[in-house]
Order: sequence, then C-alpha cells, then structure tokens
Amino acid sequence: MVKLSVITPVLNSEKTIRGCMESILSQHADVEHIIVDGKSSDSTLKIIKEYDVHAAGIISEPDKGIYDALNKGIAAATGDVIGILHADDFFASSETLARISDFFEKSSTDSCYGDLVYVDFHDTSRVVRYWKSDEFKITRFYHGWMPPHPTFFARRWVYEKYGGFNLNLGTAADYELMLRLLLRYRISTVYLPEIITCMRVGGASNASLANRLRANFNDRKAWGINGLKPYPWTLAMKPLRKVFQYRIKGWLNL
Repeated sequence: MVKLSVITPVLNSEKTIRGCMESILSQHADVEHIIVDGKSSDSTLKIIKEYDVHAAGIISEPDKGIYDALNKGIAAATGDVIGILHADDFFASSETLARISDFFEKSSTDSCYGDLVYVDFHDTSRVVRYWKSDEFKITRFYHGWMPPHPTFFARRWVYEKYGGFNLNLGTAADYELMLRLLLRYRISTVYLPEIITCMRVGGASNASLANRLRANFNDRKAWGINGLKPYPWTLAMKPLRKVFQYRIKGWLNL
C-alpha cells in the first residue's frame, strides 16, 4: 500500500477534533497523521494528546492561519501522497483512505479528487449541501469549476516541485493552488466518483457578503499571479455553481 500523509490544521476545535481523530483511526490504511495546532487556548490540545500514540507528529505553535498550518504539515510529511482533513471534518467511510492508497498504488496519476458533502454541525447524518464534482477537463476552470479541495490528494513530489499554499490569497489560497497545479502546470488528476470527505457547515469565505467580495477579488488575483486569464464570466460562475449543490438535501447514511 502507498503511504498516505494526512494534514490536520486546528485551532480551538475542542467540539470536533475528537471526531476527526477517530475518523483517522478508523481507516484501514497506512496513514501518517500530522496535526498542526495554532496554539489552541481551549482543550483541543489535551484531546489530541489522548490520541498521541496514534499521531505521527504534533506541531503546536502560533501560525498565520489555516494555510500556513497546512504548509507546515506538508513540509513535515513523509508519505508518498498528501491529503488534508480539517479539524471539523471526517472521512465518509473507514475504507476511504484504503481505496485512495490502492488507487495511487495501481496508477501513475499525480493526484485525485472526489465528492464532498456539507453536513449539519450537530447532526452529521443530515446533508446540507452535496458538492458532486465531475471528470476533469481543463476547460471547466474557465466556467467557474474547481474540484473540492478537501478531497484532493497529490503525490508529495507535486508540492516539493510546485510549492504549497500562497498565504497572500486569503480564503482563495486553495483555489489558487488548484489553478497552479491543474491548469498552469497541468499535473495529471483523476476523478473518483464517491464521497470522500464530510465537512461540517460553516466557512470563512461565505460568512458574509464582504468576505464573498474579498474572496472574489482574490480569485481574480489567483489567475493573474499564474499568468492565466479567465473568461469574462468565469469568476461570476464560481459562486453561482454552489447554488446547484443545494439540490440534494435531507438525510444520508454515511
């Protein structure tokens, strides 16, 4: 099996970190779990240390936010393939990472991604939004598409060669990374048609109109710094695509 490194950035997540840790522990795969704590002031670190024997590494120091923490985790990773699991999230199945490891074992592809569901913060069986992705095509970026970044796994050499997250892009740092890796440098990728990650509702980029406008500005900047030019409608389509993700609501056994 291919060794996977999973990075978890965390700050004051005492209500959810246990579920994240147990999701990792339930996986039937060779997983290096690296936790990057931004010096939590609640009981987060105490809970993490309950599972200390299972964590490959715990970094606890002040950072410049989620993407800085992710960069630290990527730099510390020793696995063949790197993925992300945020402190509020969990994998859809205990077999998720085994299937991803098997995929990379049998394929020479540089990366993969799948589907993502947003679930109720308290009742995680209730699906609020279903981000169903699609087969990768370069042209889709020009129509507001991007893969769900929390489901994205890439070989470690990809980050070593092309770099991690750009801290100057705010909440658009993941979008810029996808543009850089998949559109600018054309690393290979494959869509896995299954739910990979479950994410509790809430997100900084959508928290207010001001944040959405700021994210849109940074989305445009992400194209520019990569020497890419979007279509006139590209950036307007990106948030509009989210509307259709609410078409599937209700209850789902995960």
